[in-house]
Amino acid sequence: QVQLVESGGGLVQAGGSLRLSCAASGRTFSRNPMAWFRQAPGKEREFVVAINWSSGSTHYADFVKGRFTISRENAKNTVYLQMNSLKPEDTAVYYCAVDAAFWPGLPVSGREYEYWGQGTQVTVSS
Repeated sequence: QVQLVESGGGLVQAGGSLRLSCAASGRTFSRNPMAWFRQAPGKEREFVVAINWSSGSTHYADFVKGRFTISRENAKNTVYLQMNSLKPEDTAVYYCAVDAAFWPGLPVSGREYEYWGQGTQVTVSS
């Protein structure tokens, strides 16, 4: 059974940093796309960034370019999201997701991802 567990969320002041982790278990993801999404209160879930586990290629949403960095540690089956220069509008529950398919794509639609974590809350105060 595949399980994704996020951690690292919390409360931070604007301009601060957090690093989120997403540890996958139950299966090794060697060539799958993996992504972070977020959902703020009253808003729809939105794509943040995707990484292909094998190639390391990435795709970022425009609103996080230059501030967020995704990385992976294959040996630990873990993906990280380093978030710098946080803004109050970054406040949301952050979810990691993995595409069950082996392919080099970097999908931005949540419908492409079969496995989801429970989410971790990020709150940025002004």
